[in-house]
Amino acid sequence: MSTTTESKNVLKGGEWLVKESTAADIFTMEDLSEEQKMVWDMCNQFLQAEIYPNLDRIDNLEPGLMKSLLTKAGEQGLLATSFPEEYGGLGKDFVTSTIVNEALGAGHSFSVAVAAHTGIGTLPILYFGTPEQKQKYIPKLISGEWAGAYGLTEPNSGSDALSAKTTATLSADGKYYLLNGQKCWITNGGFADVYTVFAKIDGDKFTGFIVERGTEGFTQGPEEHKMGIKGSSTVQLYFQDCKVPVENLLGEIGKGHRIAFNILNIGRLKLAAAAVGGSRYALTSSIVYAKTREQFKQPIANFGAIKHKLAEMAIRIFVCESALYRTAKWIGDKEHELLEEGKHFNEALLGAAEEYAIECAMLKVNGSEVLDYVVDEGVQIHGGNGFSAEYDISRAYRDSRINRIYEGTNEINRLLTLDMTLKRAMQGRLDLMGPAMAVSKELMSIPDFGAEEEGTFTKELKLIRNLKKAILLAAGAAVQKLMMKIDNEQEVLMNIADMAIVTYNAESVLLRVMKMAEQKGEAAVADYLDIMRTYLYDAADMVNKSGKDAINGFSEGDEQRMILMGLKRFTKAEPFNSKAARRRIADKMISEGKYSF
Repeated sequence: MSTTTESKNVLKGGEWLVKESTAADIFTMEDLSEEQKMVWDMCNQFLQAEIYPNLDRIDNLEPGLMKSLLTKAGEQGLLATSFPEEYGGLGKDFVTSTIVNEALGAGHSFSVAVAAHTGIGTLPILYFGTPEQKQKYIPKLISGEWAGAYGLTEPNSGSDALSAKTTATLSADGKYYLLNGQKCWITNGGFADVYTVFAKIDGDKFTGFIVERGTEGFTQGPEEHKMGIKGSSTVQLYFQDCKVPVENLLGEIGKGHRIAFNILNIGRLKLAAAAVGGSRYALTSSIVYAKTREQFKQPIANFGAIKHKLAEMAIRIFVCESALYRTAKWIGDKEHELLEEGKHFNEALLGAAEEYAIECAMLKVNGSEVLDYVVDEGVQIHGGNGFSAEYDISRAYRDSRINRIYEGTNEINRLLTLDMTLKRAMQGRLDLMGPAMAVSKELMSIPDFGAEEEGTFTKELKLIRNLKKAILLAAGAAVQKLMMKIDNEQEVLMNIADMAIVTYNAESVLLRVMKMAEQKGEAAVADYLDIMRTYLYDAADMVNKSGKDAINGFSEGDEQRMILMGLKRFTKAEPFNSKAARRRIADKMISEGKYSF
């Protein structure tokens, strides 16, 4: 199936909550073209040849090594995947660029360097630069000749990026902006040639600038010593009357937030992709270890406790990947639609990413937390050896932790998930009121216990519909009760966001497996049915728990009892032997010696 196939039912951002999709609507890993599979293989070969043999050298920050690896990646076209051909790029679609991020995500510190370079280090110039700026910088960045970095965070401005203190003042002769201030936690900062830096003109106009290495008044601090991603160059940047030519102003004066926030939408999805790639690698390492490590005269892979861990790791990876490519295809299709309407390429992709910003925020949270779970359980499977630097799982464990912090903390992204959803409803972009009222009306009616509709996946589809009703129930009641005070109830908002993340994942994996079953037959995808059904069985409980925590946080008395009754009604799941399903999932991977889904 070609990646250019049009979806039969294109949903807008957030509409998955109030509208249904069919299996035919979803794009999955099984739909990758032969060319895209070749891109995947090429990325894996690069890791095997250039990264894995050099992991210790990378972690020791050997001078010049990371820059040389980026240059080699550029020579193989890995930095140019989705960039326009007019600048030397390959012009591939968004799904293909997502594949590159996922495959290279298994590269530890290198994956951080390459993601920062191709994302926040390059995209601001590509999407907001003048024609002259693009011609000057983009060809060198995507070829790997130059490296890019991004300076937004400051010692006292992290999640609240707009509170930055770095200033920019126009020189008396009007030829330069004089930057004064400090940036911290700058990935690739120690070796980058080009930096996108944000400063406030006249103390209040938040604006982007392109700053080149060697610019007068621009210096950097020493490499930071970090808990993880030790091989990723991380430094502070200092500006003392740094003379930035006026032609290096990026975008419009006072519109730097458009650059910062739009680039983050894309970055969040790409982070989820890299996290999935890292999770695959860590799980395979754990399977190999479990097959060779013997205790009580047999491999520990034979034990049910270990099988449970391996299976749960696989379930979470497969589910996250299902949601990832569903969203990536939506973004790619929307970008294509906007291009056909006459939008310039920068407006098209940024517009597409903004359309699905809600889904990107959810993916960032889930992807980073899946990776954290997988490497944590990987260490547990390795036992004491997992705590030794001699085993790669310890590096994976340390490297994982940062993902829940950058590209917006997971707390911020949970809050954004609900904030963006409610704002779109208020703007008329998303119809939540009608479905929410329908749920309230349904609660007041007597349940229909008539004959169940029969058909393949009928029960699973009904559960997804009910989980969505549970979200609408909790969110609608919270908005009605809290009104304008809802922004202050962050715990409630995060609970409802968790309900949404789990439900989006559940629907994505269900549709993916339904599509596989339609194409190959249920018998041929029995292992995937186990993954899907186990996740849906657990999803009902997860949505119920988050929903109860939210509802108990803003209601009481009869009102509370009524809402909780509705929640219980909408989160019922059929009994399911998840132990047996997990054993079958684990046995498949153990027999093949790798994550094999």
